[in-house]
Amino acid sequence: MTVWLVTGAIGSGKSEVCRYLASKGLPVYDCDSRTKMLYDIVPGLKCRIEEALGVTFEELPVIFGDAAKRARLESIVYPYVLEDIRTWIGSLDGRLAFVESAIAMSKPMFDSIYDKVLLVRADYGSRLARNPKVKDRDALQSFDESRADMIIDNNASLEQLHCEVDNFLRKYEN
Repeated sequence: MTVWLVTGAIGSGKSEVCRYLASKGLPVYDCDSRTKMLYDIVPGLKCRIEEALGVTFEELPVIFGDAAKRARLESIVYPYVLEDIRTWIGSLDGRLAFVESAIAMSKPMFDSIYDKVLLVRADYGSRLARNPKVKDRDALQSFDESRADMIIDNNASLEQLHCEVDNFLRKYEN
């Protein structure tokens, strides 16, 4: 099985790429939604986070403006996410699987969970039009394009994006 990391900056379209892949019956692990699920199912995780960060769980978005708190949160949560991804991959039977994450490529601890990188990119204006949080979070993300095995540019229509994904699948599904 080949596991692809689907990554890209906020608003680039990586989630739409993954929705489209899933609509074709391909397995997709969404790090954001699975992490939120882990907060609810791992006993004591929310309390541990609140104690370590000195904020209530509802105040968690403060991490986007505080590098030290973000690092503390990551050190607590990422081992659970990594274990969950490995368990998910181990449950699969197929040729391709996809892990959607904006941060995995910049965190070496996740390098072992994917074989290839599909980078979805779009210009700043397109991303900002799709998601107003781009303005606040863009500086927190960086992507080494030289590590990408495939790049999809997403500055056009949804139909064009789907065509690009279909082209990708024709190339790598066999």
